[in-house]
Amino acid sequence: MIHGLLWLPLLAVFIGLAWAGWNEYQKLETYRQWADHYDRAKFDIYSVLAQKGDELTWGKATRRGIVQTQTFSLNDVQAIRLLVNRQAVDMQAPPERGKSIELEFEMPQSSVRVPFTQVNLAAKWGEVLLKDWEHLRSVSPKAGGASLLGSDGL
Repeated sequence: MIHGLLWLPLLAVFIGLAWAGWNEYQKLETYRQWADHYDRAKFDIYSVLAQKGDELTWGKATRRGIVQTQTFSLNDVQAIRLLVNRQAVDMQAPPERGKSIELEFEMPQSSVRVPFTQVNLAAKWGEVLLKDWEHLRSVSPKAGGASLLGSDGL
């Protein structure tokens, strides 16, 4: 009987791990269904981000669906920055690590910060979105003289 009691905590750990795995699987399946409607999309534990044309949508994945979504147009963006530990960094040469990693989209009235778990993934997304944004600015009549990298020169 004592041996059975020793195995009970191990069984509880196994059940907890199985539940956590199932929960994560449900999040991924929800994300896959949501991402099918977009040209490109990313998933990580902090957020989901997707692009269709010049529209970006981001939110948080749960097993019940994508929640807290926000959609905005690249046409409305004035600057795109990669923030690592709340500091703007060069997307071409990002640091290897950071505690807080975000892509910031500055707009006339506000800014949107999309969190990432990996600096390299955020930098790649930033580079791709910068190219798309530059292309939109070159063909759009409302491009004006907005700064590509903002006032900090990055």
